[in-house]
Amino acid sequence: MTGDKFHGWPPTATKFFAGPEASNSKAYWLDHEEIYERNVKAPMVALLSELTDEFGPVHLFRPYRDIRFSKDKSPYKTSIAATVGSGYVQLTAHALQAGVGFHQLTSPQVDRYRAAVDSDATGAQLQRIVNRLRQSKLEVNGADELRGAPKGYPKDHPRIELLRYKGIVAGREWAIGPWLNTAAAKRKVVEVLRAGVPLIDWLNASVGRASET
Repeated sequence: MTGDKFHGWPPTATKFFAGPEASNSKAYWLDHEEIYERNVKAPMVALLSELTDEFGPVHLFRPYRDIRFSKDKSPYKTSIAATVGSGYVQLTAHALQAGVGFHQLTSPQVDRYRAAVDSDATGAQLQRIVNRLRQSKLEVNGADELRGAPKGYPKDHPRIELLRYKGIVAGREWAIGPWLNTAAAKRKVVEVLRAGVPLIDWLNASVGRASET
């Protein structure tokens, strides 16, 4: 990562992504690559450098889409995104997003997750965490949410909403404004990542990583 200090993204950063949304082509990318490197990527790298000590290892995703098995052959993403520990940050032409959680659980993880949600002790703890996150204006959602109750669990379970999840994430999105070109952008991201620490702690303790059996 770089030693440059994060000062926000300039207006040209979000304007850059309006191009791929309108005309996702290699020609556009080559004509505007310098803007991407200087005004989109460099601020993201600077931000990640300031987040890693508190929140964990970072990974910046490549701007190229994997189109091998996709009907959509658009070559470039219309966002820049990265993971920060168990969190993520994403910038598009329209919004800055930040969040935390385990987005997609493996089958063994789902089994452990549901057992923990079912438990009166750990399940009630998660419900309190989710309630506090929502009170803090974070959205809490589940990945691949079932329509009904999972097999083996009653439909009237007190935590049926959480039981339906196959992953759980909490996050927030902010519409682009003048604040994006200031340190306020970092403060918004940090607030979400810090608010999500209890959720990550619960997931690490009750679900574990995908490699754990």
